Amino acid sequence: MQRLGVRTGAPATALARVGKYTLVRGVALFFTVVVGVYLTILVANMGGYVDQIRRASIWEMVAVGVAANPELQELSPAERRRLIEQQVKILEERMGLDRPFAVRSFMYLKNALTLDLGRAEQLTSDSGSRQVRLILLERLAPTLLLFATAQLLLFFVSVFVALFLSRRYGSTLDRAIVALAPTSAAPAWFYGVFLILIFAAALRVLPFGGMVAAPPPRELLQYALSVLRHLILPVTAIVVSAIFLTIYYWRTFFLIYSSEDYVEMAKAKGLPSSAIERRYILRPTLPTIITSFALTLITLWTGAIVLETIFNWPGLGRLLFRAIGLTDTPVIVGSVVIYAYLLAVTVFVLDIVYALVDPRVKVGAESPRS
Repeated sequence: MQRLGVRTGAPATALARVGKYTLVRGVALFFTVVVGVYLTILVANMGGYVDQIRRASIWEMVAVGVAANPELQELSPAERRRLIEQQVKILEERMGLDRPFAVRSFMYLKNALTLDLGRAEQLTSDSGSRQVRLILLERLAPTLLLFATAQLLLFFVSVFVALFLSRRYGSTLDRAIVALAPTSAAPAWFYGVFLILIFAAALRVLPFGGMVAAPPPRELLQYALSVLRHLILPVTAIVVSAIFLTIYYWRTFFLIYSSEDYVEMAKAKGLPSSAIERRYILRPTLPTIITSFALTLITLWTGAIVLETIFNWPGLGRLLFRAIGLTDTPVIVGSVVIYAYLLAVTVFVLDIVYALVDPRVKVGAESPRS
């Protein structure tokens, strides 16, 4: 087996193996996306049961429209029913309900994979458009802003605090972090409710929810400050819900590496603590840190349904909650398609990065002589 790009004497062979590795990973991720999207189509349509709901809704809508039309009051019941059936048939053909669901499911899959997400059945964008693509794009930026801020803050603070505590094992702060670790069992929305009650309802120093003040400030600086003010409570809820357990995890991880023989040897040589941490603790643990960081990035795309709903944050999680409640299948499928593509791209890029920094990751087959 050969490490990625190690053999400087055979660049063509190394590039070929890197290309093969990239192609295999790309194909594997693509089929993973296809399977995930198709399963989502089946679940979102309840295996075709949603068609019956749509047919019933169409029949009710047409029947009410015919009954409310004064020009059709003179028709006999048989003529009125025949008219309703004709209009229902036209609408069902327009929506594709005249074809079996099994056939349409593959058409939905093709449209989803080509990002032809269609039109929403109930929801609209802020501009009034029913295009699913526009609705999702409007909600993607707020979700990334909220979760990127919270997760990146949580990741870097927890790693550096854990590294600090690994040098002060058994101190008062170390024992306090260990004692507070079980508080991370509660979800972020649980802390969010208390933060709203304290800082918005009682103290009235921060807003209850939303992303920006109403009406939105016209000046860019004031708009940015308003967004930052609305970010404080949801970001705090996410960080508080996970900070102690995350610090405890990394602190234990660094303590294990700090007891290795080569670290003790470095200490015996009199190397400064910063050099020991950088060369003998952080460097060998870099692949694990990158893996954790990759998982952090993946969570950025998914949002949080309950948290965004509590804080009235206009993100993908709250959109998905509304779409499920309204059985808006195109929006549900479109959300999963966006998730699937973003996750696949994230995993693909980080897989390559991981192979570059971890010598244990092998790319391609090694020559039998090597």
